[in-house]
Amino acid sequence: MQSEAEWKSRVSQPTHGMRVDRGVTLAARDGTLLACDVYRPQALGRFPALLSYSHYGKDLQHVTGKRAPLSPLIGNGGLEAGDSEFFVTRGYVHVIADARGSGDSAGEYCYQGLNEQTDGYDIIEWMGVQPWCDGNCGMLGMSYFAVMQYMVAAQQPPHLKAIVPYEALTDRYRQSVYHGGLLNEGFWHQWWGHVSVDGMRPLSYDYLSEEEIASRVSALMETPEVTHSPYLHIQLKYPRKNPLLFGWLLEPFDGPFYWERSPNRMFDKIRIPTFLATRWTSWAVHLAGAFEAYENIDAPKKLLIMETESRLGPLRPWTDHHDLILRWYDHWLKGNDTGFMDEPPIRLLIKGRNVYRDEHEWPLARTRWTRLHLAAEGRLAADADARHGSAVFENDPDLPPGKLPPGVTFQTVPFERETEITGPVALQFHASLNQPDATWVVTLRDVAPDGNFRVLTKGWLRASQRELDPARSKPYRPYQRHARKEALQPERSHTYAVEIRETSNVFLPGHSLALDIRGQDSTAEDPIWVHTCNAVQTRHTVEFGGTADSFLLLPMIPS
Repeated sequence: MQSEAEWKSRVSQPTHGMRVDRGVTLAARDGTLLACDVYRPQALGRFPALLSYSHYGKDLQHVTGKRAPLSPLIGNGGLEAGDSEFFVTRGYVHVIADARGSGDSAGEYCYQGLNEQTDGYDIIEWMGVQPWCDGNCGMLGMSYFAVMQYMVAAQQPPHLKAIVPYEALTDRYRQSVYHGGLLNEGFWHQWWGHVSVDGMRPLSYDYLSEEEIASRVSALMETPEVTHSPYLHIQLKYPRKNPLLFGWLLEPFDGPFYWERSPNRMFDKIRIPTFLATRWTSWAVHLAGAFEAYENIDAPKKLLIMETESRLGPLRPWTDHHDLILRWYDHWLKGNDTGFMDEPPIRLLIKGRNVYRDEHEWPLARTRWTRLHLAAEGRLAADADARHGSAVFENDPDLPPGKLPPGVTFQTVPFERETEITGPVALQFHASLNQPDATWVVTLRDVAPDGNFRVLTKGWLRASQRELDPARSKPYRPYQRHARKEALQPERSHTYAVEIRETSNVFLPGHSLALDIRGQDSTAEDPIWVHTCNAVQTRHTVEFGGTADSFLLLPMIPS
């Protein structure tokens, strides 16, 4: 295995100047004109080319060079195309393209739909035959840009030789729009205002008749969630105000509407080398996708799970891990073997110790799946309690901004020695409600002896959408169908299985593991990932012990 200093001395070095061709246009297969900017070495010859492709606007990528944390206020979230100068000076062409209907491209925006996917094929094939390209193409960019890498790769353009989906979800319903059946309202509330799209026809009109849309809008207007929220009322009354949120509201269940925009429906068509990367704190959007892609893509692949300075993700403009991406593309696009593929396929940051470790499979083969049972007096215990007990709380539909919601906490005694959990986590518990539906929000924390804590990961579930798909569920990863709602009988005990996003953490001596169960989330916990939760005051009774064995299933790793 080469040292970092060795491989960094072997990758392409910054020996070129940079020139920019702005406002270049090309025609998609249906004649729609697509706009891009081309950043290329100021030198003769042909070079590999990298495509960054989104609806954020090619011009936006270089509005500011000042790196700063993600801020919905200033709208810097879309500065995710990557650092053109870094790659161009090292002998790559960087093409930043506007998706149809966004930026300077013509046509109707379709939010990662089939037209946007096939346009990506056409852009790659256009790039591959340009006089500045040597015929080898890759893709660059995080989040939206990275999701498009999967879907363009699934189109199998011949000139596309490798991809790097950095922070990329793979299931549009479960990992983005509806977490466990809870609408991810907070994100979509602010996100639409930061894209370079000047209006669009709501996607719902491609899937539903006008009569069906009118019927669904009418029914939604009478729901407690909408009557409680003027904001949601406005979105339903004026569909073009936030056309994506309008569609999400009309489509509360998984199905073709989401499948068209979900890379996990296309894994069998992705046959080129794939380098996956995300952070542990991306539990609300990209984390699960990296593991799902690694498990299912049948091609040369590597996986990096790391952390960023800000819990909200990389600073913008995004430049993180460009050295590793360069090493990847030098290997696959330039034939410059720096030993990257000779190293173990998985690299994980082990939090708590804050060191990286290489692994060969996921979940780890040496995992000891361990149950910690919910017990009386808020304990998480190795042994199940023979006595039946319960813990009760009520949600607060009128929770003030910045206030923590009501809930119950179960916590281990302090660990006597370093204790590692690395892998997927699941919670199975029994509970009753005094309403036919409710929402559950689950959080795991590492609590220090002085009471300070770090949030490790989260999970969500709408009570009425608890139905599991047995063919796709595993003990450590329950998988809900999300195909319908089941009205639950009030005051009757039901069993719930919650998928909690993957994590890795070493609990130091004196630290403990805490499990929070709540009926809602708030801006006090996260300013962006706030869900549409139960709008009716509801009594939640969490049961444990006796015949109601409720437990966390944890991936313990022997020291």
